[in-house]
Amino acid sequence: MAQWTSAVGAAQLARLLTSQQDRPAGPGTRRPPAYRALADGVRLLVLEGRVPVAARLPAERELALALSVSRTTVAAAYEALRAEGFLESRRGAGSWTSVPAGNPVPARGLEPLPPEALGSVIDLGCAALPAPEPWLTRAVQGALEELPPYAHTHGDYPAGLPALRAMIAERYTRRGIPTMPEQIMVTTGAMGAIDAICHLFGGRGERIAVESPSYANILQLMREAGARLVPVAMAEGLAGWDMDRWRQVLREAAPRIAYVVADFHNPTGALADEDQRRRLVEAARSAGTVLVADETMTELWLDDVEMPRPMCGFDPAGSTVITVGSASKAFWAGMRIGWVRAAPDVIRSLVAARAYADLGTPVVEQLAVNWLFSTGGWEQAVDIRREQARGNRDALVAAVCRELPEWDFSVPKGGLTLWVRAGGLSGSRLAEAGERVGVRVPSGPRFGVDGAFEGYVRLPFTVGGAVAEEAAARLAAAARIVESGGTAGGEGPRTFVA
Repeated sequence: MAQWTSAVGAAQLARLLTSQQDRPAGPGTRRPPAYRALADGVRLLVLEGRVPVAARLPAERELALALSVSRTTVAAAYEALRAEGFLESRRGAGSWTSVPAGNPVPARGLEPLPPEALGSVIDLGCAALPAPEPWLTRAVQGALEELPPYAHTHGDYPAGLPALRAMIAERYTRRGIPTMPEQIMVTTGAMGAIDAICHLFGGRGERIAVESPSYANILQLMREAGARLVPVAMAEGLAGWDMDRWRQVLREAAPRIAYVVADFHNPTGALADEDQRRRLVEAARSAGTVLVADETMTELWLDDVEMPRPMCGFDPAGSTVITVGSASKAFWAGMRIGWVRAAPDVIRSLVAARAYADLGTPVVEQLAVNWLFSTGGWEQAVDIRREQARGNRDALVAAVCRELPEWDFSVPKGGLTLWVRAGGLSGSRLAEAGERVGVRVPSGPRFGVDGAFEGYVRLPFTVGGAVAEEAAARLAAAARIVESGGTAGGEGPRTFVA
């Protein structure tokens, strides 16, 4: 049986390799042999995630024709890649990309830094901001006022409090997506929602198509569920979703589920336009794939941008798209309230399966979110969140540009993260060196499948002002450690009080 889960055509790979020729070489750099340059080009595409791991490469003759080189050159390049662990082959099955044995592969999500470490370490690992007060306190107070009638019940609401389900349905209806409360299930955060969906539709061994890169914690959740992840490479910068790639993967790999973050994608910040959304829904419907649309970032627009219709707006029958929302990013990570919008029969199945999971979501937190939705407090709180994130983004971008001008990124118009190509340095080594100088940053491979994106790091908009400047300075110190081969040169963590 073939080990590849997607394929890269000869013309597509030739275009990707040609784009690398615009990258300037360092002074005095010798031109390598043609086969070596080709092997290095493919290796870099794999490490950057532009060609997914486990992608079938074109046959030697096809690629030679597309690149206008000899077949001997391609054969030598493939042999070099096999020797280095970046290519595997099997007679009759072709050759597919891989990463060398022993390379760091993401094994955990992005857990928060312990509070006791915050005095000496700047945490850029977790994309979460402090609560937007006074709205958290007001919401909890409002929830306590509404609690007495519920306290006289058993307190178990597997589908969620009826009042909150109705409020969430009404909010979708106001967005132009007619929704009934029967189409809503309240969950324990977006993670709880996606976990329930994966267990209902995925099953151990099922294929799930994911963006490459994608949200690290969700990738790990799917791995733990026993899914076979099928990465679909994102386009460069903020261009986002390559529909030709998506159609090919959905048609050939036939995944049971596809997971996408179309609204200010985590980690790249890309925003899918209406045409991309429509075409993605159509492709998923044609393939019989359940499309899970994660909307946790949808309200975090930071610049003047016209938001496209929700993904479910292109699925009027409700047979293809399942939407996931959450209060955790737009309001506060400690408010573990999420929800699923889907066809009523899907909601009934999810609710029935919940009896063997967490039974339900805490009542007081549901009442707090319902209070925010019903009083207008939500909109005012999210305005505070946008102002915080916008100021942090602008401060972090300016500081990184000043301290690390060779790092490359596109500034997103929303969301909470900056996806940065680290000037040719290893993201894993930067993360390790960052721990030594007092800045915690997640490496790119955490957001890929099987070790891709080694040359990237993710920077969240969680610090601003002087803390952002200090974070960039510490990142620059970490970069110097990596460039010098690991010698600290007197660099070390400093206590920093904002």
